[in-house]
Amino acid sequence: MTLWTPTDYNPDDFANRRHIGPSPAEMEQMLAAVGADSLDALIDQTVPKAIRQADSLDWPALSEAALLARMEQVAKKNRVMTSLIGQGYYGTVTPPAIQRNILENPAWYTAYTPYQPEIAQGRLEALLNFQTMVADLTGLPVANASLLDEATAAAEAMAMARRQSKSKADAFFVAHDLHPQTISVIETRAAPLGIRIVTGSIDDLQADQVFGAIFQYPGTYGHIRDLTPEIEALHDAKALAIVATDLLALCLLKEPGAMGADIAVGSAQRFGVPMGYGGPHAAFMSCRDELKRAMPGRIVGVSVDAAGNQAYRLSLQTREQHIRREKATSNVCTAQALLAVMASFYAVFHGPVGLRAIAQRVHLNAVAIADALRAAGAEVAPDAFFDTVTVKVGVGQQGIMAAARHRGINLRRVGRDRVGISVDETTDAGVIARLLDAFGIEEQAARADRPAIPEALLRDSDYLTHPVFHMNRAESEMMRYMRRLSDRDLALDRAMIPLGSCTMKLNAAAEMMPITWPEFGALHPFAPADQAAGYQEAITDLTQKLCRITGYDAFSMQPNSGAQGEYAGLLTIQAYHRANGDDQRDICLIPMSAHGTNPASAQMCGMKVVVVKSAPNGDIDVQDFADKAAKAGDRLAAVMITYPSTHGVFEDTVREVCDITHEHGGQVYIDGANMNALVGLVKPGEIGGDVSHLNLHKTFAIPHGGGGPGMGPIGVKSHLAPFLPGDPRTGDGAVSAAPYGSASILLISWAYCLMMGGEGLTQATRVAILNANYIASRLAGAYPILFMGNRGRVAHECIIDTRPFADHGVTVDDIAKRLIDNGFHAPTMSWPVAGTLMVEPTESETKAEIDRFVSAMLSIRDEITDVAEERIAVEHSPLRHAPHTVEDLVKDWDRPYSREQGCFPAGSFRVDKYWPPVGRVDNAYGDRNLICTCPPLDSYAEAAE
Repeated sequence: MTLWTPTDYNPDDFANRRHIGPSPAEMEQMLAAVGADSLDALIDQTVPKAIRQADSLDWPALSEAALLARMEQVAKKNRVMTSLIGQGYYGTVTPPAIQRNILENPAWYTAYTPYQPEIAQGRLEALLNFQTMVADLTGLPVANASLLDEATAAAEAMAMARRQSKSKADAFFVAHDLHPQTISVIETRAAPLGIRIVTGSIDDLQADQVFGAIFQYPGTYGHIRDLTPEIEALHDAKALAIVATDLLALCLLKEPGAMGADIAVGSAQRFGVPMGYGGPHAAFMSCRDELKRAMPGRIVGVSVDAAGNQAYRLSLQTREQHIRREKATSNVCTAQALLAVMASFYAVFHGPVGLRAIAQRVHLNAVAIADALRAAGAEVAPDAFFDTVTVKVGVGQQGIMAAARHRGINLRRVGRDRVGISVDETTDAGVIARLLDAFGIEEQAARADRPAIPEALLRDSDYLTHPVFHMNRAESEMMRYMRRLSDRDLALDRAMIPLGSCTMKLNAAAEMMPITWPEFGALHPFAPADQAAGYQEAITDLTQKLCRITGYDAFSMQPNSGAQGEYAGLLTIQAYHRANGDDQRDICLIPMSAHGTNPASAQMCGMKVVVVKSAPNGDIDVQDFADKAAKAGDRLAAVMITYPSTHGVFEDTVREVCDITHEHGGQVYIDGANMNALVGLVKPGEIGGDVSHLNLHKTFAIPHGGGGPGMGPIGVKSHLAPFLPGDPRTGDGAVSAAPYGSASILLISWAYCLMMGGEGLTQATRVAILNANYIASRLAGAYPILFMGNRGRVAHECIIDTRPFADHGVTVDDIAKRLIDNGFHAPTMSWPVAGTLMVEPTESETKAEIDRFVSAMLSIRDEITDVAEERIAVEHSPLRHAPHTVEDLVKDWDRPYSREQGCFPAGSFRVDKYWPPVGRVDNAYGDRNLICTCPPLDSYAEAAE
């Protein structure tokens, strides 16, 4: 007899052993609870056979070790050079404490958007620090919590200026020394809105002919000037002034607010965020106080909790969570929270004195380079600058750039006879010596001792005066501050976040590791293509895999959010219609259940939105759809649908809807928000879709980062491929600042596809559907489950109806906040149906975690019963007092339920329980008393009293 027993267990099977939560044995138990004989049978009952794809996804899977080895090979194909290209992207030093404790910390990168403020106090404070930093440096009192990139922020500012300007002009002035990619995106955004763009020298501005103007400060070629006269002229003409600016430059330069600017925009990339071949980076926007309620995106504000203690929340957040559909002025529904947090900690880490020192070092290095070049007889411009100059080299341009590349330096080509040089934080004596050598200058550059900034343009105001920017910057103190803030949050590293439509799945460590490698992080997005061969290989292979998954023929990786993907997809459809001479096609049919960003995106494209009714079971009302498509006739441009539906159901009529659209000459846009229910089972490009965006931060494992980054690339059928977004440096139709959007995080999705393999991706979809149906089955007796589909099954998410409990005074908010006591983030609240909870467990949650969630929901149901049967009044119940804090636990207890019931309900951990740092936040108070920068320290004391 031998003790040796062969095993077929494969510990390197990433898909089934690491990513997918339930074990095979647990799946059997779950299938029994669901009432399905097998996983295959459940899928057959859920997904209509008529739309199932015929082929399987069959590429092999890599182990984690093999994946990292492959990534290392690809990384070596990138050539990391010193890029002095500038144009909005700069070398920067990420402090190791920030890289390890923020960027590489799942407590920060796996958190969700802070819609439940009680469990997001840490990142809300960090984002408030970001807003304070931006407001201080730009000299404008209100800033938002970040936008996608500088170019799209500038386009948002243009649209905001049009709404707020009292001028009747229809033109917008764009100074010619804006970064080229910003001009390109502004032109894209302006066209469908009927805004006429006027580009020219600042001296050519005719203020009375425009509703607004945007200036770059410092200009893309380095020029700095006081914009006060131009801004005054705009104000005299009732127009608004926007300044695209640089936060590091503003540590030395007169701030836009001091010049009278109405809005400031820019990028916080050089505050410790790697270039990453284009992103992700946190853009910013700040404005005058009178304009704050028109500002797009998220604004973190200060409020109070139920006990009167100070608490943070997203102010005015209903603008975003329930976007005003076809009346929307922006489709912004995400931010760059993780990158904004990094930038804010960079400012905390260095403080105002450190930032000024870095800015002075950058500036004096640029002066030293300019002096050395002039001493050698070169023509250098401008005379006044911060970090950028251009050098006239005549016909020797190509030779100079080649000589610099030979010495490991990239320069910027400017026109036919100049090269641009932009100095950054990483520029040192060695870089300067190599640069000058490329110009044939052997002498060492003399250290500059005078600025090239006129006295009138030197900043004379203080900034970053709040104590948070003056804390002891010893690393021990910094690490403790970052830990304190992360401990105030609830992220995926603590518990399941069962948000319907948001797919909070595992973000595996192996997928995340390569993005911090310098071979990927240190590349400039406008570096020569031969230096980015590794990126090209990764992006090409990811594109091919996404085409196989979706059934589309081509992809654009440029959109850097889901809403940007929607917008880009609709612009692609519009361009196709125009090319066919169908300029009249301007109607977009959108079901009532659609994401709020769908009609918002259509409105931004200049389309007229026609809403389609829903049938009683939640499906699209096909008759109403057919009637409205027929009425639109040759004006029908597109239909936007989500599949599976926003109600979490595979509708049998999807092909019929697509056919009706095509009969009338329209194009079908399928929202990819629910792609996690399709991968390996259904290809949207084969069921009638012409274009889809994919939320890579949902289905394809890019983490949500506390509210960003995201990526929303679009896939199209071949007839639409020629109309995809163009290169933002030169092309028509660019929607983002960089050619591949937030390119560095595409590596995460590529790694996910490689480690899962084709079979693993398909199995993930199947288990996501199993997990959702398991929850629906377990809770069906306690809660009404809406929209179970024609076969009594849900897709990858289910909607729990809490509206009947309103008769007893119990609200959906009560249930959501009580879940915090149980140790969970609430599901998606009141969408797509008001008064409901939409639950999506994803495939990554184990049966044990799902059972813990079910136990929590059942215990809450018991508490609702206590209220309904009048054993306790709702206002005195644990539901209304939720969430419970440690302060509740230790203070005098006069409630009719026990401390244990209040603080340790079913599902909560006893030893390492998560305690929310604040009680229920008063949203109305925060909106009435809008405070969007760090409050003074005495306010903390007042709140405590």
